[in-house]
Amino acid sequence: MRLCELRQKEIINTCTCKSLGCPIDLEFDCATGRINSLIVPGPGKFCSFLGRENEYIIPWNCICQIGDDIILVEIKEEKCFHKEHLL
Repeated sequence: MRLCELRQKEIINTCTCKSLGCPIDLEFDCATGRINSLIVPGPGKFCSFLGRENEYIIPWNCICQIGDDIILVEIKEEKCFHKEHLL
């Protein structure tokens, strides 16, 4: 599977049955070549017009299944929700 195919899949949290969105990036370990986590943009500010400051970082071991259209994850959203630090 290629990254461009992965980016088209919607991530669903099986704990809350909520859509987290589609992955925009991934984090991997250069030494081992393994994917560590998927990065998904968080909810937008005012109706998604003013951009995003937050993101979900979903560890690879939290992925339950990757299907044709969706990725099922089992995670507590508050633990994977990160604010980006603005300089």
